[in-house]
Amino acid sequence: MSWSFNIGKVAGTVVRVHLTFLLFLAWIFAASYAQSGGAAALDSLVFLLLLFLCVLLHEFGHIFSARAFGVPTSYVTLLPIGGVAQLERIPEEPGQEFLIAIAGPLVNVFITILLVAVGGATLQSNAAAGLDNMQFSLIDRLAAVNLVLALFNMIPAFPMDGGRVLRALLASRFGFVRATE
Repeated sequence: MSWSFNIGKVAGTVVRVHLTFLLFLAWIFAASYAQSGGAAALDSLVFLLLLFLCVLLHEFGHIFSARAFGVPTSYVTLLPIGGVAQLERIPEEPGQEFLIAIAGPLVNVFITILLVAVGGATLQSNAAAGLDNMQFSLIDRLAAVNLVLALFNMIPAFPMDGGRVLRALLASRFGFVRATE
């Protein structure tokens, strides 16, 4: 992706950040600062950085699952709307695509469970509503937003993870071409 730059390599996969991601962070920081001051701006920035760490972990769920089936991933790019792991090819079998697609949302479910069980987070439906809603702890918001990420990614619309899961299920019965139509 043009306008992206490398920030490092994790487990053999290049991690890239799109320029708009940095602009997004700056915009959120400035908006939070203008609305609620320095503490809220810092809280929003830390929350967003942790959120995108979770997005990166989600993408590495796909990457490691793909590697298990011999599908390499050259890079992953972080964008303001999420992350994209660039698989070098489509998996050969529907079951492989299913497991690769479901791996990312399962990482978010695991993070949510970990934050609740170990971090003491409480899941409240409105905890993910605002970045700078300091009524809820950082851990509560992070747990809630990871659950939202898992659910959102399972929407059965292509190219979302849920769309890929649905295609894999259909492809196991009808083949990839017909399942994608």
